Amino acid sequence: MAEINQSLTQLKLEPANTKNLKSFVGELNGNIKILEKGFGVKIFQNGNKVSISGDKENIKKASNAIQDLYATTTRGVELSKETIQMAINNNEDINPAPISSSGSEHIIKTPKKIIKPRGRNQNDYLGNMKNFEVNFGVGPAGTGKTYLAVAKAVEMLVQEEVKKIILIRPAVEAGEKLGFLPGDLSQKVDPYLRPLYDALYEMLGFEQVVRLLEKEILEVAPLAYLRGRTLNNAFIIMDESQNTTVDQMKMFLTRMGFGSYAVINGDMTQIDLPKNIESGLSHALKVLEKIEDIGFTIFNSKDVVRHPLVRKIVDAYDQFNG
Repeated sequence: MAEINQSLTQLKLEPANTKNLKSFVGELNGNIKILEKGFGVKIFQNGNKVSISGDKENIKKASNAIQDLYATTTRGVELSKETIQMAINNNEDINPAPISSSGSEHIIKTPKKIIKPRGRNQNDYLGNMKNFEVNFGVGPAGTGKTYLAVAKAVEMLVQEEVKKIILIRPAVEAGEKLGFLPGDLSQKVDPYLRPLYDALYEMLGFEQVVRLLEKEILEVAPLAYLRGRTLNNAFIIMDESQNTTVDQMKMFLTRMGFGSYAVINGDMTQIDLPKNIESGLSHALKVLEKIEDIGFTIFNSKDVVRHPLVRKIVDAYDQFNG
């Protein structure tokens, strides 16, 4: 017996275009299946006509996502699993909040890629990086904190607003000792900087990244190496900042010179410090919260760009610990 709440809606995808429809549906209807699972509905597609059956609210969400995704294909963009999942995330509310309260979307242009924010928090984060010289991005893994900071750094370097990019991570191990990794100190730190490198390769290309490293326009430094330095005309990104001590965070924040920008990212649920040591990130958020010239962006599970299970895992841990 059918549920009373069950309904059926029909859509027409315009303009009707065989190539776009094929891209929208995906190989072996793969994209349709992701949408069905994401919204708990059944989707039937015949040419540019789409029927959606299920709960009324879920149909409306699925309908909005389908139209968003089809519009994406009409711009010549291939639909990836990531793009589809973000469309599902963005349409979980029947009346989703606009990406910006002011109506302005912050778009980053790098030599290899144009980067658009996915959701209000990402847009606010990019806006804060435009408006403030010091920014904190706090939230779970997969929310785009590192990726967007690197994108902004690359854009400012290309536009000659800064002269170099400095990438920093505190060398604290997540349950494993650095000494077990092969190589010298700089090579030992590299695995912890891999997300930063991956983003740089995507935006600049491998050869350009290598050239910038050779010219020291792109610098990778363990946090301890900053002591005594003043960093002028640089875009400085510190990742995994939850693993700094209070003294290390203060030292980092006081390294800034004229013409420099700093982005400090971290996830308060991933602290690898000894239990009796307070996180420098946690401390800084409390100390600096009333300073108007610093930007703070707090991400949550809805901003996670990775596999949909990651969001559920983040929420499950939050509820368990809460």
